Amino acid sequence: MTLSRDLDAQGGLESISKAERVASLTGIRAVAALLVMGTHAAYTTGKYPQGYFGLVCSRMEIGVPIFFVLSGFLLFRPWVDAAATGGPPPSVRRYAWHRVRRIMPAYVVTVLAAYLVYHFRTAGPNPGHTWEGLFRNLTLTQIYTDNYLYAFLHQGLTQMWSLAVEVAFYIALPALAYLLLVLLCRRRWQPRLLLTGLVALLAISPAWLVLVHTTDFLPDGARLWLPTYLAWFVGGMMLAALHAMGARAYAFACLPLAIICYFIVSTPIAGEPTTSPAELREALAKTAFYTVIATLAVAPLALGNRGWYSRFLASRPMVFLGEISYEIFLIHLITMELVMVEILRYPIYTGSMVNLFVVTMIVTIPLAWLLHRFTRVRS
Repeated sequence: MTLSRDLDAQGGLESISKAERVASLTGIRAVAALLVMGTHAAYTTGKYPQGYFGLVCSRMEIGVPIFFVLSGFLLFRPWVDAAATGGPPPSVRRYAWHRVRRIMPAYVVTVLAAYLVYHFRTAGPNPGHTWEGLFRNLTLTQIYTDNYLYAFLHQGLTQMWSLAVEVAFYIALPALAYLLLVLLCRRRWQPRLLLTGLVALLAISPAWLVLVHTTDFLPDGARLWLPTYLAWFVGGMMLAALHAMGARAYAFACLPLAIICYFIVSTPIAGEPTTSPAELREALAKTAFYTVIATLAVAPLALGNRGWYSRFLASRPMVFLGEISYEIFLIHLITMELVMVEILRYPIYTGSMVNLFVVTMIVTIPLAWLLHRFTRVRS
C-alpha cells in the first residue's frame, strides 16, 4: 500500500498542500519510532539508573504517545469531516478491514519470527515463550491477564503491549464517534459541544488510574489497558475537531512548550523509568504531561503549519523512515538484542547507548524495508 493510499484509507488529508501534509505526518512517525528505539537502547545499556540523565532517556518512550495522538487524529477525522460537511459517516466495515490489513500481516510475521529466533537462543527469562503465549501475542490479548510480566511477556516482543492498546482503540473508535457525533451532537455540526465531549473523555484516563491504583479486583495488567492511555488518543481526536473548525497551530509556539514539558516530566514527578509508575500521583502526572507533549508535537502538522518543522518532517529521508516506522517498531527489539550480543558483544546493562542505537538502526532499516515491502497489501 502506498503512503497516499494508506492515509486516504484513514480519511485522507487535504491541502496544506495535500502532499506536504501527508509527508510531514508520515515523517513524524519516523521520529516516534526512533524515540522508542532510543529509549530501549538506553535501557539495554544500563542508562536508566543514572539520575536525571537516565530519566531523560527513559522518557523517550514519548514516541508511543505520539503514535497514539496520530491515530486519534487520522482515524477520527473522517467522522468529524462527515459531521462538518453533512456527508455520510465512514463505513465501519471498510474501516475495520483497512485496520486489519494495515497492521496484521507484518505483525504476524514478526511474532512468528520472534518465537523462531528465541527457540534457538536464550536471552534471559522469557515467560511468554509458550504455546499459550504465542496465541496470546498473535491475537494481541497478552495484556489481558493478571501477572502479565511473568505470564505472557516475550523477550522479543515487550513493546507490543502498546500495539494491543492501539487495537483496542481501533475497536472502540466507531462507538466513541457514535457517542460524540450522534448521541451528543445529534448528527449536527456542533464543534464546541464536540470539544466538550472530548474533554469529558479525557477524564476517563485519570479516573481509571485512580481505580487501578486504589483497588485490587482488576488484574494487574489493567494498568496497560486502553482507559489508561485514552487521553493520548483523545489529544489527536481534539486535533481532528480543531482542524475542522479551521484552527491553526505553529511550531514556534508548540515545540518549545513541548520541550519544556518533556524536561519537567523527566524529573521524579512522573516516577521511576517504568511503563507504569508505582504511585498514583506519578501515573497521573505522566499521563497528563505525555498527553500535552505528544499533542503539541503533532499539532503544527495537523493544523496547517508550513514552516521548517513541516518541511523537515516532509523531507525524503524522514518520509522514507516514516513509511517503514511501523516495521521498525515491530522488529527493533529483536535486532537490538542480536546486535548487543553478536556484534557489539556488550554484557547486558553496559556499553555505549549511541553505538547500540546506530548499529541497531543499520541492521533494522533494511530488514524493516523488506518486511514492509513483502507484507503490505497492494490495492
